[in-house]
Amino acid sequence: MQRGDSFGMLMVNTGTPEEPRPRAVRTYLAKFLMDKRIAPMNRLGWWFVLHLFILPKRGKASAAKYACIWTDEGSPFAIAHQKLEQGLQAALAGEGLPVTVRHAMSYSSPAVEDTLRALRDEGCTRLVVLPLYPQSARSTTGSVSDSVARALKKMRWDVPVDFIDNYHDDPTYVRAIAASIRHAGFDPESDDRLLFSYHSIPLVDIEAGDTYELQVGASSLQIASELGLDRNRWTIGYQCRFDKGREWLSPYTTDVLSRWAEAGGGRVFLVCPNFAVDCLETLYDVDHELKPFYFDRLREAGRAPRDGDFVYVPCLDRSRAHVKVLADVVRPYLERA
Repeated sequence: MQRGDSFGMLMVNTGTPEEPRPRAVRTYLAKFLMDKRIAPMNRLGWWFVLHLFILPKRGKASAAKYACIWTDEGSPFAIAHQKLEQGLQAALAGEGLPVTVRHAMSYSSPAVEDTLRALRDEGCTRLVVLPLYPQSARSTTGSVSDSVARALKKMRWDVPVDFIDNYHDDPTYVRAIAASIRHAGFDPESDDRLLFSYHSIPLVDIEAGDTYELQVGASSLQIASELGLDRNRWTIGYQCRFDKGREWLSPYTTDVLSRWAEAGGGRVFLVCPNFAVDCLETLYDVDHELKPFYFDRLREAGRAPRDGDFVYVPCLDRSRAHVKVLADVVRPYLERA
């Protein structure tokens, strides 16, 4: 580190609507789904399909889901990032590191460009960018890289940047996820089963060289090893497939749950290691879709479900454990420059 260097650390995640109303949700989804790394066809054709057929229906349906998870403080996703920013700032400042921590959203506020301008105005001379996706993918981490590069070019800010592509095998991250599973009640000595559920991505991205699937496998294996689990006690599933017109990374989480319901066995613990912060896909989808789906499959198999048969393991979210993970991930970049 050169004398006088002042670091700006930028955490970036996907985003959230400003409020749980159809118009706000449509605005958010339009920006999200028009990203060139996410759009499934050419930009012009996709704009018409999205705005004429998808957003009118999905905006209303998604708004109802967001309303179910909204709190008196506002978006739980937004609040968690504010708390996480404050916690990480305090932790790194406590170590005497000259860093200003800020968070931004790819598709909502605070915007990447606005946050970068604030860091520049605060006198930062180096940047560390951390996308909050432990397992990187071209549609997530790649999109963050695009937005940061685009903003810096627009700002004409020629600043040294360290971009952290992923932290899927970071030891502190692995231990933190394993500890959260234990804390949720998982008993490695029982017949409890563990389902790692990750966000799916289109197979075309894998075929183009995306290493997301490899990182998913490595994270799951290391977390299971930390718990001392045999291979027959855990598996991987994928959720959140956006459309049926493309092939997506599988097996789907619902297919795994169907097989496990038919086979019988111990409790199911579901954890989503690639979601750093709880969001609609975990706060709503797990409780309102995946859990009822599993219970329906149990009934079809002739077994009466009990509430404890399905346990969701919350994301690290705003916890002190998560602050420690992120501090350990970024510290080497702050110390070696």
